[in-house]
Amino acid sequence: MLERTRVQNPFYTPEHEAFRDVMRRFVAREIEPYAHEWDEAGEFPRELYAKASEIGLLGLGFPEEFGGVPADQFMKIVASQELARAGAGGVSSSLMSHTIGSPPIARAARPEVKARVLPDVLAGKKISALAITEPSGGSDVANLRTKARRDGDHYVVSGEKTFITSGMRADYLTVAVRTGGEGPGGVSMLLIEGNTPGLTRTKLKKMGWWASDTATLHFDECRVPVENLIGEEGQGFKIIMHNFNSERMGMAASCTAYARVCVEDAIAYAKERKTFGKPIAQHQVIRHKLVDMAQKVAASQAMLEMLAWRLGQGESPVAEICMMKNQATQTMAFCASEAVQIFGGAGFMRGIKVERIYREVKVNAIGGGTEEIMKDLASRQMGL
Repeated sequence: MLERTRVQNPFYTPEHEAFRDVMRRFVAREIEPYAHEWDEAGEFPRELYAKASEIGLLGLGFPEEFGGVPADQFMKIVASQELARAGAGGVSSSLMSHTIGSPPIARAARPEVKARVLPDVLAGKKISALAITEPSGGSDVANLRTKARRDGDHYVVSGEKTFITSGMRADYLTVAVRTGGEGPGGVSMLLIEGNTPGLTRTKLKKMGWWASDTATLHFDECRVPVENLIGEEGQGFKIIMHNFNSERMGMAASCTAYARVCVEDAIAYAKERKTFGKPIAQHQVIRHKLVDMAQKVAASQAMLEMLAWRLGQGESPVAEICMMKNQATQTMAFCASEAVQIFGGAGFMRGIKVERIYREVKVNAIGGGTEEIMKDLASRQMGL
């Protein structure tokens, strides 16, 4: 039912659907069979990046001159939602960490830096990550404390970043630093290479996203060439804010798709599992749960696609993007909880999608801006 509705959607062209087929085969072949194994291992093979590059996944939306592939908002939705079919958020988050780490480079770095960094990232040879959050705060970017002082033809960076996706393995780190005074005007962006002396990393253990590496980064007088400045000094806050909108749309697409996985797997289980002499899908209470889940997914998908269309028309509906992220994460939370309930004891066992998705609800409701921050940002945009 959910699949037929989506295929008939007028927003998707034959090109979108052809890419969806490629993505679906890729996920079924390269990710889904290994998702549980990689989750338990706490990592996935680096070779997956190169495989993802071969089908054009890593290059979506990046300039063609660096190995990118032209892509509209709907192509990005297809990519996010097909990856989610594996129910492996940790794999998706690290595999696609360049989608938040590399856009500032593509948009604002010096031409020679773009030419040196982007081709290897988009080819899956190097890993890119974004480093903004600090132990003292996350979305409060204007008050970050990591400092970068100018010393000749270098910046000297000292401070800490935490909860950094791909933080342990990243070859390139796009880092928010303070080059000036207090407030947003003192924030800049630097590209810091992973082998820079003075950079150390500490691996973090998490509730979910086990297959992704997440780290705290320690910068101890790291010397970074001045040419690695991204954009102009003092303009980092604007670059970060632009990045957040794209990140939140991507998260909303993924969360809606994880919710859909919960619906589909719960339906399949409810048709097979029998209690009191009949499949549990024939019990009214279970049917109503499934309808409630499907209803929320359909509403979230419709909101997501309308926002994608508006972005394609040149609009910047910040308030609605914030609300979309909350809508999607709340839908994911509801559907994951109901799916585990429908599965019963089986839903509490490791190794199935609904269990993994249930563990990964909170990281989505927190990452990219908590629900509370999203509401506050939306209310300000609404003039409240």
